[in-house]
Amino acid sequence: MSKQRALDIICLGRAAVDLYGEQIGSPLQDVASFAKYLGGSSANIAFGTARLGLKSAMLTRVGNEQMGTFVREELSRAGVDTSRIVTDYERLTALVILGIKDQDTFPLIFYRKDCADMALCEADIDADYIASSQALLITGTHFSTTETYAASTKAIAYAKAAGTKVIVDIDYRPVLWGLTSLGDGETRFISNDSVSAHLQSILADCDLIVGTEEEIHIAGGSTDTITALNKIRSLTTASIVLKLGPLGCTVIDDEIPKHMQDIVPFSGVNVAVLNVLGAGDAFLSGFLRGWLTGKDHRTSAMYANACGAIVVSRHACAPAIPSAEELDYYIANAATIPRPDLDEELNYLHRVTTRPPKQWHEIYGLAFDHRKQFFEMANDCNADPSRIKKLKQLLVKAAEQGAHQAGLEGNIGVLIDDTYGQDALNDVTGKGWWIGRPVELPASRPLELEGGRSIGDRLRSWPLEHVVKCLVYYHPDDAQKLLLQQERQIQELYRACCHSGHELLLEIIPPQGSIVADDTLGRALSRIYNLGVRPDWWKLPGMSRNSWQQISDIIETRAPHCRGVVMLGLDAPVEDLQESFKQSSGFAICKGFTVGRTIFTEPSKQWLSNMIDDRQFISAVADNYIELIGLWRNRHA
Repeated sequence: MSKQRALDIICLGRAAVDLYGEQIGSPLQDVASFAKYLGGSSANIAFGTARLGLKSAMLTRVGNEQMGTFVREELSRAGVDTSRIVTDYERLTALVILGIKDQDTFPLIFYRKDCADMALCEADIDADYIASSQALLITGTHFSTTETYAASTKAIAYAKAAGTKVIVDIDYRPVLWGLTSLGDGETRFISNDSVSAHLQSILADCDLIVGTEEEIHIAGGSTDTITALNKIRSLTTASIVLKLGPLGCTVIDDEIPKHMQDIVPFSGVNVAVLNVLGAGDAFLSGFLRGWLTGKDHRTSAMYANACGAIVVSRHACAPAIPSAEELDYYIANAATIPRPDLDEELNYLHRVTTRPPKQWHEIYGLAFDHRKQFFEMANDCNADPSRIKKLKQLLVKAAEQGAHQAGLEGNIGVLIDDTYGQDALNDVTGKGWWIGRPVELPASRPLELEGGRSIGDRLRSWPLEHVVKCLVYYHPDDAQKLLLQQERQIQELYRACCHSGHELLLEIIPPQGSIVADDTLGRALSRIYNLGVRPDWWKLPGMSRNSWQQISDIIETRAPHCRGVVMLGLDAPVEDLQESFKQSSGFAICKGFTVGRTIFTEPSKQWLSNMIDDRQFISAVADNYIELIGLWRNRHA
């Protein structure tokens, strides 16, 4: 295959939104809540191949509504080229609803009546774009109607003319061919001569055909697998990937074996099954990782079987597909991982290698998540505490003004609480800023979380872009009882973040009056890592260069996927912060600062005392913020 093309694979076909029931064991009518994921076989494969490192693209249609936007954004975040996703102004994005009753029962309803992706037409197919890819993949549903058949065969014709490999994933869903009642999406096979003939009309142009035994049956027009394979071989010289469930798969390049027992499969991986839907898309994503990069069939099948095993053990489909690093780790350790969904290291790698790709090289953070301090400030100024809410919205405007004047180019950060700052949080969410949000009960020691012990329930209502920030007054030489109490709370919070998908920032401040040596913070981080807690971010006080070196070495060894460290301020004078910034110079792990009281205290007092108006307050805070940005930028001097 040509290595000079812009794309490795273009996926043409279904793109939808999956709604998966969260109550395992319930029939659909009793499910109380659903998790929303990317769906549609072609979209899943585009997503999965991109996650595994291929240059993939999606060719489909979505509706002109927020579910269509979701599909487009999910694919884009995974690295998929979405430039050929057409917005359909007359149809809605398709939906799928799935329940998990038991290991063999998955009630499934397709909401695809006149949906956007089935309106793909010949006008949407561009010859030059097809020629820009090594391969074109089409899934079976897009041969099921006159219009999508015409679009698909046109794409195949362009592919053959350009030397682009043609892949067909049979992906047979009887309901999508009109062979069952509308609500019966679970049925996987019904014999039908018309469907068989329809599929056979495109097999001659294929280079790779992929299907389960049932899908081979429909493509070959026989419920005997060998007979069906022989029919397919009579029509095409394509390689045939036959999926055999837990047994693995086989790849047939030449003659069809005379008997099923003559087939020697590439062995699969035995795991506990949670949800089989989407496992085939993960399987094919893994296979294409090998096939499109010139690996032999054994290696490609190893990738495929491992991807399928991981996904059947998890709740979702596309989001459950592993990254390349995660997949390689699993393959190396599969014999000791009977439950991928429960393996700590595998799930950690999934968490940190599949999170949103934005790299925060620097964070210039304005922190105003303070609750206790603002309340006390309002009392001292004889101001109504209800004014704090507006004050925090003005701080957002000050941060925006300062960032604009300083030319931060997107590296703007804020820390905002939801006690007084919910309106401010709503103002910044969706802007692309780095947003931290506290969960600790202010000044608590031992650590307590706001809203009680059920932190997982609280996080369910938080936007995923909000980083969970938790301040702990912590010293590795604290009394054993206090250490254990605080550490249990940290572990509970970390588990809740892993489950909810939020990033965690852990802020460590040695308690006032404690002895702080060069190794104190390093010992604190090491002890927390020993608990199995690996935060995405750390927030730490200024420290010596010796301490920075220790911290850098510990994080690089224990959690190399850590996003980084941001520095806190503690109401320090500007001169002290300038010295702290200098001490961090040259340590790549330090990504910036999140400082608050040094920036906002005096302007806030003046505003609460009605000494300055909104405009003057915004200007004063912005000026202080810009000064700190300048000190950070000049820390190397």
